[in-house]
Amino acid sequence: MLATLFASQAHAYSIQELREDCQAAESFYNEKKSIDPYQSVMSARCIGYIAGFADGYAISDYLAEKVGVKLNAFCLPTDGNLPARLVRAVLGHLDRQPPNTSISTAMLVASALAKTFPCADSLEPKK
Repeated sequence: MLATLFASQAHAYSIQELREDCQAAESFYNEKKSIDPYQSVMSARCIGYIAGFADGYAISDYLAEKVGVKLNAFCLPTDGNLPARLVRAVLGHLDRQPPNTSISTAMLVASALAKTFPCADSLEPKK
C-alpha cells in the first residue's frame, strides 16, 4: 500500500489547473474580461505562477553566473507585453502535450519557455 502512495508524484498545482487558469488569463488578455471573481482569481493564479517561475529562473541564472556557469535555458524578451506572451507560450505548449501527461507543472512551464524564448547565445565555445 505504501508503494502505491509513492508511485505517482503529487503536484500542488496540476497541469489541468494550470490550463484552466491560463485560459482564463488568455480571455483577460483578449479583453473578454469577466465579472466573475472566480475567473479573476484563476487568471491571476496563472499569471502569478508563470511570472514567479520566470523570476525564480532569473535568480538561479544570476547566482549560477556568480560561480562561472551560464544556464542559458531561456532568454525572455524585454518588451512591455511579456506577461501575455508568457501565458500564450504556456498555453501553446499545453496544447501539444499528450492527454494525462505525468510531467510536473514546473517542468512543463520550463519547457514552454525554453522552446518559445531560446537564447541567441550558444553554450558551445566560438571557433
